[in-house]
Amino acid sequence: MDASQQQLVRGTITLKGSAAIVSDFFFHAVNSILYQRGIYPSDSFTQVKKYGLPILVCENDGVKKYLNQVLEQVSDWLSTGNLKQLVMVIASLSSSDPIERWVFNIETDKAVVESGVTREKPEKEIMGEIQAIIRQITASITFLPLLEERCSFDLLAYTTADAKVPEAWDASDERLLKNAQSVRLRSFSTKVHQVDTMVAYRHCDDDEDED
Repeated sequence: MDASQQQLVRGTITLKGSAAIVSDFFFHAVNSILYQRGIYPSDSFTQVKKYGLPILVCENDGVKKYLNQVLEQVSDWLSTGNLKQLVMVIASLSSSDPIERWVFNIETDKAVVESGVTREKPEKEIMGEIQAIIRQITASITFLPLLEERCSFDLLAYTTADAKVPEAWDASDERLLKNAQSVRLRSFSTKVHQVDTMVAYRHCDDDEDED
């Protein structure tokens, strides 16, 4: 993150610097969701200070390796303007049925990609917008149904048609939820990338309503 921090100090945001900021946000957002939704035991998390907030980061080796691999590629796609959406799917471990979808929609300034121009935005403003989203993720336990079974998670990336996709990445269906309810969260912008956030969840009374 050194490069992005240098860009932020002088208020000039490059495409590469913005990609680093957004991918770093994804890392901390995903970890916050994993903790708040109890996907892994609480004792597998350690607290770090980020965006002026205490954030819990999972120390599970498998999770760390998976996130690093996914977000390295995500950062590459952000740097070329090819990433349109990142989705975190929480699913039942026993049935693989999706229970929640955390959706991050990404819009990229085409002029920055095509001509290499830079944008201006103060670090404090960007960090404040990200902080507000992290706070909402933390508060999500107040409205999301309790996860009463063991769950796993996956990250799905939606790219432009001309994006280069490594062989290690497999095609997947959208893992959509039936009769889902959704809550739109805040957004943030680096002036190069804008990220809009929402969560869709399966209502606990869905099965009863269908009877």
